[in-house]
Amino acid sequence: MIHKVAAFYQFAALPDYRALREPLRALCAGLALKGSVLLAQEGINGTIAGAPEAIDVFVHELAQGALFGGRLNNLELKFSTAEAMPFGRLKVRLKNVIVTLGDEAADPTRQVGTYVKAAEWNALIAAPDTLVLDTRNAFEVAMGTFEGAVDPGIRSFGQFKDFTAKQLDPAKHRRIAMFCTGGIRCEKASAHLLARGFAEVYHLKGGILKYLEEVPEAQSRWRGECFVFDERVALGHGLRERGLREQELGHDRDE
Repeated sequence: MIHKVAAFYQFAALPDYRALREPLRALCAGLALKGSVLLAQEGINGTIAGAPEAIDVFVHELAQGALFGGRLNNLELKFSTAEAMPFGRLKVRLKNVIVTLGDEAADPTRQVGTYVKAAEWNALIAAPDTLVLDTRNAFEVAMGTFEGAVDPGIRSFGQFKDFTAKQLDPAKHRRIAMFCTGGIRCEKASAHLLARGFAEVYHLKGGILKYLEEVPEAQSRWRGECFVFDERVALGHGLRERGLREQELGHDRDE
């Protein structure tokens, strides 16, 4: 059986996020879905897998169903497949935030950088005055990244603000293009940089996954593989499965 995998997130006001946990868990369980979903006051973030028709029902309920009442009508969604179920169980967790940066001024619901579609990304990062910045953890960067991208050398996304404070200067770095796995870390990272006075901040819409899905390998500036936080471990161009199972690597989810 081929499993359909949905990676999704949206920053949205969910003051009732605690009350949403059990009905969301019941929805997933009723559809025999497995994976991980985070709920917080600032939104939702998750990756789940199951039968293709079950995933379609789940996504429809998130975006248009009564549970969220239309608040998730702008979900960032990426779909891929897995030959085997890439999750061992279902987890729906409550968190203070859906992605941790530690900067209250970084609010993606107020301001974010300029989204760049996958088809337009190559031209942006090829420009000589563009600083291309990988916002992911060091072990992810080691598996693959874009040509010429700067590796901040962080162990977790929470360290990104320290890197920017020490290494980036609004007067010197006038155009910054950032990317991450699915886009969520760049939402906060771009909000953080804008709050610090950086003028031109761009980020890859849909992240690396969308780029690998849409850009032909012959035209790609991506090198290596993209780490994903499930038992497929890594994906290549066309979102083809790679690598070992995640428990053999022992890395915690950061997106």
